[in-house]
Amino acid sequence: MRTGGSLPTAMAERIRPASRRLSWLMTRASAGALKVPEITLLFWVVKLLSTAMGEATSDYFVFQINPYVAVMLGCVGLAVALVLQLRSRRYGPWTYWFAVVMVAVFGTMAADVLHVELHIPYVATTIAFSAALAAVFVLWYSSERTLSIHTIYSGRRELFYWATVIATFALGTAAGDMTAATFHLGYLASLLVFAGLFLLPGIGYWRFGLNPIFGFWFAYVMTRPLGASFADWMGKPYLGGLGLGDGRIAGVLTVMIVVLVGYLAASPTKVGKQAAGSH
Repeated sequence: MRTGGSLPTAMAERIRPASRRLSWLMTRASAGALKVPEITLLFWVVKLLSTAMGEATSDYFVFQINPYVAVMLGCVGLAVALVLQLRSRRYGPWTYWFAVVMVAVFGTMAADVLHVELHIPYVATTIAFSAALAAVFVLWYSSERTLSIHTIYSGRRELFYWATVIATFALGTAAGDMTAATFHLGYLASLLVFAGLFLLPGIGYWRFGLNPIFGFWFAYVMTRPLGASFADWMGKPYLGGLGLGDGRIAGVLTVMIVVLVGYLAASPTKVGKQAAGSH
């Protein structure tokens, strides 16, 4: 009877795929091939600024020029940004946040045109975009078996990620306008409601062990109506807004985003840490 040598064949066959998968993940992480930033406080700050900037910029251009022309220009800008992001080999602050900003602008335009030009109620668009987001999540999970933000590499998983981001922006735009206008809460009350909802996952994770993946995506969805409500409250002269002007607010927010993204670009990245606990 042999007591040494290799593992039994059946056990070895089970170990090899897992070993290869682990080796692949470690190689990708060590090479800095992740396509998304580290999730830090600064990530959430820039994300909220981008949602507010997208709302103000979209409203400014839609009302300054023909809304259909504005949507087409937004679509072209989004296509350029996504091509740059998808062609990049790893996360880069300028390309990544440029894509996020263009999603914010185009997502706002798409949601607003459905209501303003086609007269589709905000309740209907909110339900439709919620269904679209749920469908993307189902397809993503059924294909990749994870929705983790820490496993976004080039390829199919990144496409699912950006489809999710686009759906969250459109949904958040419709939801924010629904609470402010349809439910007559006004922009400030909507801002406070969504601020509370945005903070809930953090409290749930800290105190009650909320699933971090669910918590992340819930908070991510809430950033859109939160940022949009803030921009509308500052820029609009109705529904309780301060009336400072969409163009002015968009300009200030753009400068803030450029400064913070410049700081991120000049700071060392920590992509390797994101691979830990990715599944």
